Amino acid sequence: MVRETANPTTLFNSTQYGFSQITISNPGKLIFISGQVAWDEHLNIVGENNLEIQTQKAIDNLKIAIESVGGTLENVMMLRIYKVNYQPKDGPIISSILKENFGTHNPPASTWINVKGLASEGFMIEIEAQAVI
Repeated sequence: MVRETANPTTLFNSTQYGFSQITISNPGKLIFISGQVAWDEHLNIVGENNLEIQTQKAIDNLKIAIESVGGTLENVMMLRIYKVNYQPKDGPIISSILKENFGTHNPPASTWINVKGLASEGFMIEIEAQAVI
C-alpha cells in the first residue's frame, strides 16, 4: 500500500520539514513498529553525541523492521519522533534526514515530542512508526 497524503492550503506547508499533515490509507495490514534508536544489532550506540547519525540509524532500523514484514518506507503512514532536550537547532537536522528518506512530495505524517530522556542515556532520538501494507 503506497501512502497517499493531503496537505490543506489552510494549514502550514509541513512537507518542507519532511512530513505531511494527513496520510490516507485504504484497508490493508496495519503495522506498528516500536520506537527505534541508534542501536546496532549488538546493542552498540551508533553515532554517539551525533544527532544526524543517530537519526539516520533510527530510520535505518525502521527500514529493517518494515522490510522484515514485507513493506517499505513508502508504507509508513505516521511517525512519532521523541527527541531528548529538543533545541531549535535540532529541527533542521531531523528534517533533513526525514526528507532524504521520505522525500517532500508524499512524506508520512509525524509528531515530534520533546522528552527529558530515553531508555539509555546515550540515545538522543527515538522514532516509532505506523504503516499499512
